[in-house]
Amino acid sequence: METGLMRRCFAALLATFLALPAMSATAADFPTGGKAIRLVVGLAPGGPTDQQARFLAEQLRKELGTTVVVENRPGASMNMATAEVARAAADGYTLLYSPLSPFAQNPHSFAKLPFDPFKDFTPLSLASVGPLVLVAHKSVPAENLKELVAYARANPGKLNYASFGKGSSSHLFGQWMARHYGLDMVHIPYKGAGDVQKDLVGGRVQIMFAAAGGALQFVRTGNVRMIGVAAPQRSRLLPGVPTLVEQGGTGLDIDGWVGVFAPANLPPPITARLNAALVKVLATPELKREFEKGAYEAASSTPSEFAAMVREAYERWGKIAASLGVQKE
Repeated sequence: METGLMRRCFAALLATFLALPAMSATAADFPTGGKAIRLVVGLAPGGPTDQQARFLAEQLRKELGTTVVVENRPGASMNMATAEVARAAADGYTLLYSPLSPFAQNPHSFAKLPFDPFKDFTPLSLASVGPLVLVAHKSVPAENLKELVAYARANPGKLNYASFGKGSSSHLFGQWMARHYGLDMVHIPYKGAGDVQKDLVGGRVQIMFAAAGGALQFVRTGNVRMIGVAAPQRSRLLPGVPTLVEQGGTGLDIDGWVGVFAPANLPPPITARLNAALVKVLATPELKREFEKGAYEAASSTPSEFAAMVREAYERWGKIAASLGVQKE
């Protein structure tokens, strides 16, 4: 009986040993068989994040030698798309291209998320950095923060501010502004940049903390003006736009970022392969120029550096949410 047990144990160990080279080869040869990689975006098509994702996907296709397809999954403040990637197989064929909101802000705004921002993902690399910009419709008689605050105080309840959803940067910055200056403004959440642009340009919403690329799109219509950049210093790509800090807006000084994530427990060889590909394509002049069109700067990192950025953003936005008295719903 003992001999039989020993034989079974030996057979199991032998099978495991024989499988290891095949598993390692599969990881080292990633991607294989022409299988497409899905790059999921939690926002509607047409916005700056979506545009970045599509250009990045094309560059990754060239670098990895396989199709990279962008799939838009807007809704629920990007929680749906983020949860979809969290549930996907950890094989490198499903990735998430996401702003910081689902990882740094939503955990402080939603009582129950369908994912854990730290346990359910493998951070791969930072992809771009850029500020939010406070913009206002031309019907608002304000050229700067001081004039905007004065107008809002004189017209309580008449200003609608748009955001990309509950708990997003644009929402929390709007809340901070209302709380700090004692303003009565109405929050209007949206699922993506297309509907926001239509309503902001049309004057149905009057102000917004928009991603830099979105702000440029709004301003080019001639119906929207930039009030200030919500960042520690002026953007190299928007040198003529003063920061809100310069205008007395203390606390409005956090740069935004976008990065690439995979499901948790991605095998280290695949993590290394994808990170190397991202670092390479994000450094190309062609991609840098494309991102700069939307006032975002391409950037990359190691997985560990990016994980640290996610943690830092989570903690900083947690303090902001607590100072605003944000209630999880």
